[in-house]
Amino acid sequence: MNTGDVIDHLKQQSNALHLEGMKRFGIDNTKALGVSMPKVRALAKEIKKDQSLSVALWETGIHECRILASMIGDPKLVTPEQMDKWVADFASWDVCDQVCGNLFDRTPFAIEKAMEYSAHQEEFIKRAGFVLMAEFAVHNKKADNAEFMPLFPVMEREAWDNRNFVKKAINWALRQIGKRNKTLHQIAIATAERIAIQDSKAAKWIAADALRELEKRF
Repeated sequence: MNTGDVIDHLKQQSNALHLEGMKRFGIDNTKALGVSMPKVRALAKEIKKDQSLSVALWETGIHECRILASMIGDPKLVTPEQMDKWVADFASWDVCDQVCGNLFDRTPFAIEKAMEYSAHQEEFIKRAGFVLMAEFAVHNKKADNAEFMPLFPVMEREAWDNRNFVKKAINWALRQIGKRNKTLHQIAIATAERIAIQDSKAAKWIAADALRELEKRF
């Protein structure tokens, strides 16, 4: 299957109601076709891993093609340069989250890039840093606690950021890492408590929401 075949297939699966509905979730649909995620995932299963096609689909700029690209990309072949290029193209939270959770968190550069992106000024690139932390915590079951230790000070440092997509991602990362085991749970709670005393509405929300969930664990 080539790029043209994929686009034709997706167009056949498009739905005007779904396209319009994307707006309700804060998703920019100007470059979307209106294809539901189950249908995109079904196509990804049919294609399987295809790094060349993944890169080509990304270049189309089509919303669903970019999400599909994240599903069929090969994390073993993804380079830091590709990661930087793709995150610079992020224009919606769902593409950001799909790329980080389907592909980037499985690369050898996940933590390194999470640290890098978390200090970026652009909202979706910065979000990507914290989504990478959250998704890495969920999917990399064998990761050692030491890999997560440097992330807590970063979450604490950036908790002032009141932008919706950033603060929610910081909260997500803190909760997911804190749910991995008792050791990380205790550190996450201590981090949340320090965040809570920052003079920032965003920080107080991040901390309060995280603590509500973390205090129910273990």
